[in-house]
Amino acid sequence: MEMNIIDIKKDEGVEFIVGQGNFSIYTVDDLAKTLLTCVAGIKIGVAMNESKPKITRVAGNDQHLKDLAANAALDIGAGHLFVIMMRGAFPINVLNSIKNHPSVCRIYGASENPFQVIVAKTNLGNSIIGIVDGTSAEKIEDKHEKKERRDLLEKIGYKIE
Repeated sequence: MEMNIIDIKKDEGVEFIVGQGNFSIYTVDDLAKTLLTCVAGIKIGVAMNESKPKITRVAGNDQHLKDLAANAALDIGAGHLFVIMMRGAFPINVLNSIKNHPSVCRIYGASENPFQVIVAKTNLGNSIIGIVDGTSAEKIEDKHEKKERRDLLEKIGYKIE
């Protein structure tokens, strides 16, 4: 078995979701339709690797995001893996809809942070072992940082009492 770390290449401000599904011949289009109904004006690229015929299927409404998603899925290389790149929404706005899709098995991670995928390669192909989402914490927030966090949440529409 061989292990690799795949750095996800994406632009600043692009949200990234990676998961595993099945029956990719329709899942990629269905996930795209699902996302487009979650948030008005969302821009998306969805890509999914199919084991047979060993291709990456792509859907979405933004060519640049479709290219980013397709390249990330191909770089990771795992079968039945899907990648979503999006602008105009946060993962929290779409995750429940994605998780409730009948062909979605799991979500590995969702973030705008720098992102790495840990991949193992066997004689059958690649598999996601885990993810690295952002950088490691170095301290506990103080009162000022807590206020900044809560101000940001309120600014984006999540009021905290």
